[in-house]
Amino acid sequence: MKTLRNEKGFVLGFVLILCVIGLFTTAAMIFMVSRASFMSGQQKRFRTAVEASMGGIQSMFNVLDLRGNVAAIPLTSMVVNSSTGFASKINRPTTAWSGLDNTLTINPNSPASYDLRLDVGVYRVYMKISDTIEGNSAADEGLLKSGVVNSGAGEVVVPSVPYLYTIEVLSQNQVNPNERSRISVLYQY
Repeated sequence: MKTLRNEKGFVLGFVLILCVIGLFTTAAMIFMVSRASFMSGQQKRFRTAVEASMGGIQSMFNVLDLRGNVAAIPLTSMVVNSSTGFASKINRPTTAWSGLDNTLTINPNSPASYDLRLDVGVYRVYMKISDTIEGNSAADEGLLKSGVVNSGAGEVVVPSVPYLYTIEVLSQNQVNPNERSRISVLYQY
């Protein structure tokens, strides 16, 4: 009967249980901190790839504003892929593209799948026009009347509807191709 009521060693068992609980809590905290730093690094790399894409988009806007004259842009690393019919994609609607690629996919290993390539730091940005819709302000015809003011009360002024371009952008790290971002842009010019 004395052995059943003996409490010797109870504290040792209790301390061992507390140590196991503390060990699991510490391991869980270390796991959460390491996972958070991993996710933070992934987010940083993704944001950098997105910023490279945004730089490529701005460059594409400049090219479209200059109607495809890449030589007027002071970026030395921009390469135009002449085999994709880039000039035709800028100046003609998609329905008039005969045999030109209008898919949404860009394959960095296939030069025929993108129109422009730009190096932004360690990132390579691939851009392509996948759709062009021509509006009524495509060609400048000058003044059709004698002045710049409406001559009659019944004259209807046609609002300007510009070109609409669908642009696909892929930015990819040249060292680690897993660091990349894809963006689709609808641009009105």
